[in-house]
Amino acid sequence: MEKTIGQMVAEDYRTAQIFKNHKIDFCCKGNRTLKEIADRKGLDLKGLIQELDIVQQQDQDDQPDFKTWPLDLLIDYIEKKHHRYVEQQIPILKQYLVKLCKVHGDRHPELHQISEYFHTSAGELAMHMKKEELVLFPWVRKMVNGSSKGSPMEQSHFGTVKNPIKMMMEEHDNEGERFRKIADLSNDYTPPADACNTYRVTFSLLQEFEEDLHRHIHLENNILFPKAETLESKLSNK
Repeated sequence: MEKTIGQMVAEDYRTAQIFKNHKIDFCCKGNRTLKEIADRKGLDLKGLIQELDIVQQQDQDDQPDFKTWPLDLLIDYIEKKHHRYVEQQIPILKQYLVKLCKVHGDRHPELHQISEYFHTSAGELAMHMKKEELVLFPWVRKMVNGSSKGSPMEQSHFGTVKNPIKMMMEEHDNEGERFRKIADLSNDYTPPADACNTYRVTFSLLQEFEEDLHRHIHLENNILFPKAETLESKLSNK
């Protein structure tokens, strides 16, 4: 069976840069094959494969091999690295965007739309992460604990783990789409010629936020969630 692009990035995160270069969504829409993407976007499939081969032949960096990590360790990493980052950056970016709209909003009305999208995303992400931390992640930890002890599988109130995972993936799609709009409105985070230093810093922080979100969603959609479903299946068949 042909690998999806999500599986490719899970195996070697360096491939993510090639997909970013071609504006290919490997996190929210990582369940597509290279051929499907090439056909849809009118890309040269052979050229794309060649670019991926070149980047994979380079020396490995210090990027952790997340797909080999135990699920509970991966969850700890996602919470401490990505959830905390989102919580810390949201108030900073909100403050910058309010200031930008006040000072530059008349000449650059797109800033109001960018600010609106970001404020919506901030609220949605806060609720999304709480659902993961209070419902989905504790249940996955419980499955890991049960597996190590060989204890029988409990029945959850949501049925199968696939149900909250499906909801989380739909919410990931929504955030991915919102940030695609922010990227378009900001000309891929390129400040205009009359941009002040605050303007440049804000766009730089927004771009960093989106890149962190892509990695965050990738770790969940392409590694954590499939492994959680596999673990549930194994425990159910005991």
